[in-house]
Amino acid sequence: MKKIFIINGGQKFAHSGGKFNQTVQDWTIEYLSQNNNYEIKTTHIEDEIDLQHEVEKFVWADLIIYHTPIWWFQLPNLFKKYIDDVFTQGHNNGIYKSDGRSRVNPDINYGTGGLLHGRKYMLTTSWNAPKTAFTLPGEFFEETSVDDGVMFGFHKMNTFAGIEKVDSFHFHDVEKGATPENITIFKQDYTNHLEETFKTL
Repeated sequence: MKKIFIINGGQKFAHSGGKFNQTVQDWTIEYLSQNNNYEIKTTHIEDEIDLQHEVEKFVWADLIIYHTPIWWFQLPNLFKKYIDDVFTQGHNNGIYKSDGRSRVNPDINYGTGGLLHGRKYMLTTSWNAPKTAFTLPGEFFEETSVDDGVMFGFHKMNTFAGIEKVDSFHFHDVEKGATPENITIFKQDYTNHLEETFKTL
């Protein structure tokens, strides 16, 4: 039985209610619940967090699924705090041992001290920005993808811990484009992504 740990990084702040990322989590659980081969644990970063319990979820999981909105080209503040606190709690305690270097030759092997080898992760993000902002010449993100640009550091964080990346999924134009018709398309496209992803696990 595959063990899936889902983290909802959405939070209530200003005009954001966190509803879309809760919806994406619900879609994920709905898809996984169609098959009895998955055991699921979840965390919502707005809930009261027991740091050691969260570390144990990372150690327990075969696949970690992160759902997060992007605020000002970064993680929401509570999600960033969650990562900082949980990964620090996981030092020599299941997530990472060191930065991987030795004092004998400190110039090499940085980022190889993770303890979560054998686990994989999938990232979903939600954006006000349209997909074309990342792909068209002259547009805002200069033809740099979400994964190679804004979320590059997030992926390196997981690599540092020893977790292997599977393909991400990014929801674009969520604020202005969140019509009932587009929500239906979002769900279908995301479900198709889950189907392709879980074929390879």
